[in-house]
Amino acid sequence: MPEASKIALVPTSSLTRRPAKKSPKRPQDWHWQIRNAVTNLPALDAALKLTDGERRGAARAADAGLPMSITPYYLSLCDPHDPTCPVRMQCVPDIREGDEVAGDLKDPLGEEDHEVAPHLVQRYPDRALLLATDRCAVYCRFCTRSRMVGDGGGAVSLEALGPALAYLRSHPEVRDVIISGGDPLAMATDRLVRLLRAVREIPSVETIRLATRVPVTLPMRITGELLRALRPMHPIFIMTHFNHPKELTPASRRACTRLADAGFPVMNQTVLLAGINDSADTLAALFRGLVRVRVRPYYLLQTDPVRGTGHLRTPLSRGLEIVEALQGRLTGIALPKFICDTPGGRGKVPLLPNYVVARGEGTTTLRTFRGEEVTYVDPPARSHANEPAPTFAAE
Repeated sequence: MPEASKIALVPTSSLTRRPAKKSPKRPQDWHWQIRNAVTNLPALDAALKLTDGERRGAARAADAGLPMSITPYYLSLCDPHDPTCPVRMQCVPDIREGDEVAGDLKDPLGEEDHEVAPHLVQRYPDRALLLATDRCAVYCRFCTRSRMVGDGGGAVSLEALGPALAYLRSHPEVRDVIISGGDPLAMATDRLVRLLRAVREIPSVETIRLATRVPVTLPMRITGELLRALRPMHPIFIMTHFNHPKELTPASRRACTRLADAGFPVMNQTVLLAGINDSADTLAALFRGLVRVRVRPYYLLQTDPVRGTGHLRTPLSRGLEIVEALQGRLTGIALPKFICDTPGGRGKVPLLPNYVVARGEGTTTLRTFRGEEVTYVDPPARSHANEPAPTFAAE
């Protein structure tokens, strides 16, 4: 499909199963938000005072890049005069998206190489990723799946997902299914329910995770109708994606609270982004704000090396500096793991500053968050010769 067609397809009725005709202004209706998303340069230019780089970036996105779609709600969080606004930088295209730097990859997580059935990716023994749609309410400019999102297909039919579901039924070692895309909560409720019911009917699937940015970009989507429809299929975990305190609006906080009140554990994965949130103070404010609405900061993710995102990525050393600055100064329930998802799909690696100063015979000298050195003494050595090696329970 020509790239220019992608833009026109983003806000259409296939995403909401509603007519695309002009409707009365109802900003609190999520269907209205999607139908009225900004998807082209003239509409963006009318809303924001664009820089030359943004204007050229938006034109490039329409012709050959990652599609642009910004809900009116999320656009309202952008400073119309400041191109360094942390929300604006996440959703407005930049001409630097056309640049490639060392380490850039089209598919940084190797998902295509780890596809075990159409739309199903398995990189770990006990979990799998089901890509249920290519649509999002807002297309983040650092998207890991920029190679495929907004590609015109929309939600994948249950028939097309049949081989993926068959694979899950025949592989009971897969206990955890992450449903992503695109954004599954941008799908119509009845379609989402049919998909979740099909997954939940697989006896070996214990937990389902919904990877969604809807609480951030389209919080009015979290309706009573949606919660009532999803509740019978617990346990469902909501994996959301706040990146900056500015995104914690009354509407988004209300969405998170409604999810928690309905029994959905909500976990947040923040992406570390240069010029947006690469500061300890910014992330501390974000993580504290999330905990106040019962959202657990789960991961702080090193930005995946997606082609065209070099201007938004930080060195690994910057993430380690931030984690060290937060350690001991932020409550443990608000402190996420710092994670690098290694290129090629080889898995996530947790990263920590080096707190081990020295090791001796039965002793380890540690450095605390205050910079003090403390020696920990091991218990007396004992023989392990007759002890069985630890094993996992048989599958």
